[in-house]
Amino acid sequence: MRRGIIAFAVLFLLLPSPAADASTHESLPAVSIASVFASRPPSFANLDKHRLITLIATGDVIPARSVNYEMSIRNDYTFPFLKTYGFTRAADLTLINLESPLISGCAVTNYGMSFCGDPRVVAGLTLAGVDVANLPNNHIGNYGVAGIQETEQHLTDAKIAWDGFGHTVYKKVKGVTFAFLGYNAVGELVDLTEMSKEIRQARKRADIVIVSFHWGREYTSIPLTAPGIADQDPRMIAHLAVKAGADVVVGNHPHWVQGIELYRGKFIAYANGNFVFDQMWSIETRQGVVATYTFYGKRLISVRFQPVQIDNYAQPHFLSPLEGAPILARMREASLQIKKGY
Repeated sequence: MRRGIIAFAVLFLLLPSPAADASTHESLPAVSIASVFASRPPSFANLDKHRLITLIATGDVIPARSVNYEMSIRNDYTFPFLKTYGFTRAADLTLINLESPLISGCAVTNYGMSFCGDPRVVAGLTLAGVDVANLPNNHIGNYGVAGIQETEQHLTDAKIAWDGFGHTVYKKVKGVTFAFLGYNAVGELVDLTEMSKEIRQARKRADIVIVSFHWGREYTSIPLTAPGIADQDPRMIAHLAVKAGADVVVGNHPHWVQGIELYRGKFIAYANGNFVFDQMWSIETRQGVVATYTFYGKRLISVRFQPVQIDNYAQPHFLSPLEGAPILARMREASLQIKKGY
């Protein structure tokens, strides 16, 4: 009997106490506007590296028009990603917004608003480590349903998952299941009831739900509507997505970086600006950010933005901290405006 008591006592001492669990949980870095734009990232030195998971999300990627031209004259369909792939492929998961269909026989041109990209760009996406391509946006349908289906097939053949149009992607990393969903609110309306239903369904299967949106007015630093083009308020949509179960909301389309918001403890990035694009006519449209979301198990503990700038109508490169500071300052100021309700 005494041996049993001793063995039980030893086992009890070896088990972590509720207080210890709470202390560990509370010691994890917390995400806030201040932490996102702090000069230094949080330290993960005391955390189990095997539980750290990184997700990268870029701005708009359009392998069309002048981007396609720059790739074709070089006969190099990895060209847009040559200066950034080392960073993007190092993450556990990499998400992009692919804003043009990939069409066999796509005409090479520097002009027009009907976009298509050469399917060979999947070599560049693969080099960049892209795991998921978000498809719903205002240009993916420029070549009709057949163009969307061909794009889906090219991505599938390259082992790149795609989300949207009722299709949810599930990815499991280090025992944590991520769900990816996508919706377009430019040139059409998001069915908010169906969106909420799909997010709730994903919530049942996934530990972390990532929802991408194409939305809002172009060329602004805060999320606004564009009457007749994007009539639904991005903040309203984002808040509904969070209420339905989204953990991270990733927005794009404005072609400028925009502010962030924390809503009910969940993270909303309204726009990451351009990543691979040919809008060389202004400094704001040449710039964007690459977001790194760091999770500790199922908990988001850090969000950081790495500024980029586009050269040669196609190719982003990372900026130094000094060069990128004005971009992050604009994002921080916009975030404070969003928090105040502007």
